[in-house]
Amino acid sequence: MQDGTTIGVNDRIALHVRELRAARGLSLDGLAQECGVSRSMISLIERAESSPTAVLLEKLAAGLDVPVAALFDAPEAAGSPVARAAEQAHWRDPESGYTRRTVSPTGTASPIQIAEVSFPPGARVAYESGGRDSPVHQQVWVLEGTIEVTCGGEPHRLAAGDCLALVLDGPVVYHNPALETARYAVVIAREPRHRR
Repeated sequence: MQDGTTIGVNDRIALHVRELRAARGLSLDGLAQECGVSRSMISLIERAESSPTAVLLEKLAAGLDVPVAALFDAPEAAGSPVARAAEQAHWRDPESGYTRRTVSPTGTASPIQIAEVSFPPGARVAYESGGRDSPVHQQVWVLEGTIEVTCGGEPHRLAAGDCLALVLDGPVVYHNPALETARYAVVIAREPRHRR
């Protein structure tokens, strides 16, 4: 079931995918080739007629050469340096059930973005990552519970207070091996774009 907030977030995602695709001069077929997502699925997402999974959003973001967080931004007109808690976008992954809250103000020029994730017991999400022209750095800071993050084939078990730094340049798997929900903050920073 979707509430008004979720529908609003899907509209934001639709808007940003369309805008970013146009800015890169890509057709639906071109983006499909770049990210390995079918043309019909991209079309559904751009019309906000499908709630994409976290894995699908990562593929789209990689194909568009942006961090996933960029797909959740508010319209540029917002531009406020303050993100009020009541106005922060919430999104739920329909596949794993994890929820993501965009904490950072959107529509600003900051290269840093923060999100808060609630990860259900037993949940697992595997991202293919990589393929971006500009490296995306991420730090995962566990606030409650336990998660396991595998990057570069190396598993890292993180408990409350632990922080892991990684570059999104290859497959990353998030898993909650515990019987309780884990909560963590993700801080994302992007290096300046390299010219093709």
